[in-house]
Parts: sequence; structure tokens; C-alpha cells
Amino acid sequence: MKDLWIIGSGGHAKVVIAAAQSSGLYRIVGCLDDSPDRSGLVVNGVPVKGDTSLETISNLGVLNAVIAIGDNAARRHIATRLHQTLHWETIVHPHTWIAPSVQIGHGSVIMAGVVVQPDTIIGAHSILNTSSSIDHECKIGDYVHVAPGTHLAGSARLSDGSFLGVGVSAVPGITVGAWSVVGAGTVITSDLPSNITAVGVPAKVIRKLDAG
Repeated sequence: MKDLWIIGSGGHAKVVIAAAQSSGLYRIVGCLDDSPDRSGLVVNGVPVKGDTSLETISNLGVLNAVIAIGDNAARRHIATRLHQTLHWETIVHPHTWIAPSVQIGHGSVIMAGVVVQPDTIIGAHSILNTSSSIDHECKIGDYVHVAPGTHLAGSARLSDGSFLGVGVSAVPGITVGAWSVVGAGTVITSDLPSNITAVGVPAKVIRKLDAG
């Protein structure tokens, strides 16, 4: 079994730990979290042993890790800062169905109940959360979060940093721009630009966001 460290110690970390444990491939050594109030906590039986400073990582001998933080920008920040220091593991829960032709980037996490159909490409440090489905020939960028129960039809494109809330549905061939947020229950029937928030049935842009 390979030693694995979890970066983060909140609710999302609990699910990532469960997925990694269920895979049977890892011995989870500990969590790292930069919040001082998390020090000494135990998450799903895994202790928080320190922060993500280079000094702590060196002292603890951290090598293989996954970022268990739901916020896309936070994952990007940590991955960028530590990309030359750590090896990023890809975690896939055993209770998924993933077609053999699917490509999955380093540091991504695929939770229980997920279905990913043929010729889909998933970028680095992205999250396919519980019971979501991704149909054929979709392209999921880096630092994307697909929330529980979200469903993409074929050939959808989710650009880097985009977030789809719980229960979002998307028709075939749509594109969601970089660092955009799509609210829970939204139905995407046409392309959405970058750096916006969209909600509703069908999706309507309600806010512009700062560039990711």
C-alpha cells in the first residue's frame, strides 16, 4: 500500500478519505491543514499533523498527496505552490463506472456512484462528486468541481475552474466558461461565458465575477 497525505480536513476531506480507504490502495498517514484551529483534530480516524509549509512537509516526509478542498481556487493555489514538492495522487472510489478510454488528470478525485462514459477527458485536480454522470466525449478542465447529482450529456465542455452545483443538468455540446459558477438545480441549454454566475431553468447569467 502507498502512503497518502490528505491536504484539507473539512467535510470534503472526509469523503476523499473514504474514497481512498475504499480503494484499498493507500495507507492514509495524516491530514495537513493551514488553519491553526484544525491542529490535532481527527478526521475519519486520520489525525491533522501539521500545515502545508515546506518545512512541515519536509519534516513529516510527505511525498504522495491529494488536495481534499472543495473550493476550486484554493486547490489551484495549493497545487501551484507545491507542484514541485509533492506527487499528486488520483483517487477513484471503487463503486464507480469509468469507461476504459477515459483520461483522468493527476490529483483528481472521483467519488462513489459516478459514471464517466467513453472518450471523456478529465483535467488535473478536478472533482467529480457523488453520483454525478459525465456522458461521452465530454471535456472537463483543471480545477473543476462537478457537485453531487449533476449530469452532463455528451460532448459538454467545462472550462478550467468552473463549478456546477448540486443537481445541475446540461444538454449535449454546451460549454461553461472558465471560473464560472452554475447554481444548484440549474438546467444549462446553451453556452455560458467565463467568470459569471448562472442560475435557473434554463440557465440565465445573474452576476459577473472577477477573473479567476
